[in-house]
Amino acid sequence: MRSPRTATRAVTAFRPRTGRSLAAVLVSAAAVAALTGCSGFEYQENICSSGEYPVLAVGNSGSDCVPDKEEPPAGYARYPHGKVPQHVDDKWDVYWRSHTLDRDGKITELHS
Repeated sequence: MRSPRTATRAVTAFRPRTGRSLAAVLVSAAAVAALTGCSGFEYQENICSSGEYPVLAVGNSGSDCVPDKEEPPAGYARYPHGKVPQHVDDKWDVYWRSHTLDRDGKITELHS
């Protein structure tokens, strides 16, 4: 039979080091948050590449990107000032999925 002193040593020998365990848990949680997008930094995909601007197809919901120094091609127009989508799924990107410009430049709702 073991003496009480030996039994106490055996139990304490298997006790986890809480300082290191807590640090490991916190580091793991931070890594998971960063990888799942919960870190407060959300990636937003740009509508156009650098050096381009978005244009809207006249009369339908199509769009394209045009080099900064060029005018929109036939059948396309610049978005109205202040209503230009910058990122995929931003306020204006969603709006222009159901709206367009007519030939006179007037905003109209698309009907499906």
